[in-house]
Amino acid sequence: MAQQQVFLLSLSSSLSLAHPSSSFSSSSSSSSSPSSLLLRSSSSSSFRTIQASAASSSSSSQKTKVVVTRERGKNAKLIKVLANHAINCLELPLIEHTKGPDLDRLPITLRDITFDWIVITSPEAGSVFLDAWRAAGSPQVRIGVVGAGTARIFKEAVQSSSQALNIAFSPSKATGKVLAMELPKFGDGICKVLYPASTKAGCEIEEGLANRGFEVTRLNTYSTVPVHDVNTMVLVEALSVPVVAVASPSAVRAWVSLLPEAEGWDHAVACIGETTALAAKGHGLKNVYYPTNPGLEGWVDSIREALRVHDRLEKVHIGSSEILTSRVILSPT
Repeated sequence: MAQQQVFLLSLSSSLSLAHPSSSFSSSSSSSSSPSSLLLRSSSSSSFRTIQASAASSSSSSQKTKVVVTRERGKNAKLIKVLANHAINCLELPLIEHTKGPDLDRLPITLRDITFDWIVITSPEAGSVFLDAWRAAGSPQVRIGVVGAGTARIFKEAVQSSSQALNIAFSPSKATGKVLAMELPKFGDGICKVLYPASTKAGCEIEEGLANRGFEVTRLNTYSTVPVHDVNTMVLVEALSVPVVAVASPSAVRAWVSLLPEAEGWDHAVACIGETTALAAKGHGLKNVYYPTNPGLEGWVDSIREALRVHDRLEKVHIGSSEILTSRVILSPT
């Protein structure tokens, strides 16, 4: 395991809750019909029927161990890294990004106002910003990013426009709260910050910076929404996979909304960071893992730790079942 420490927010203490997960192929056949409305209306008995159906339909010799849930087209890197650890994935995109109400204002604002800092807190915010920045004529800017994953979005842009894009700050811990505490302030005058954000992002960054005397302009440039259609067969498979990997509170909400009975699903959730983990816990999910520092490396560590715990509990469950079977066979008639 890499140096990031993996935390378990909550794990059921009773080993009797553990049960073997079914085996699935990530390349299973698909149906075109959406399932979210159908499955949300299922009773608890229907939920058990769905899980049993998923288990009985498994024909692959390799187990699918992780459900990856980022927007379609953005799961490849995680899938590749997990494959290097012999971990097979099932792709189930849960969210998609849409235009925010302030998107059209972003290039105009970049042309008309000079900011001391541009604060970027996610890869999607970075991609949206770069499009607007180019539309504004690529003005000189100083950028603070929340972490390594966000910084990578700017790598190519920095190489092609090194004089205009200055990636000058990243906090000691990749969270918005720490960024707001640590962002350097220049001089004794007003320090202006532009914060292009998701409409669903909290207020801790602008509030934290304002409390330190920064003047913050927040523009809601994009939003995240649940995917409109979820393939029934893929969702049936996902319900029995041991670990679901999520990268945002929006993905957590989308996953919970698809569960026929949230309390009937007790597999693990591996979160990219603490903010997403707290959202998962807040929605009642039990086995929640996250790394100390958000990012791909720590996320992979959390996924692997969740799988190790799952495998241990599964062995205990199987061992208990074998003991019980032996006692039944040997008991006198």
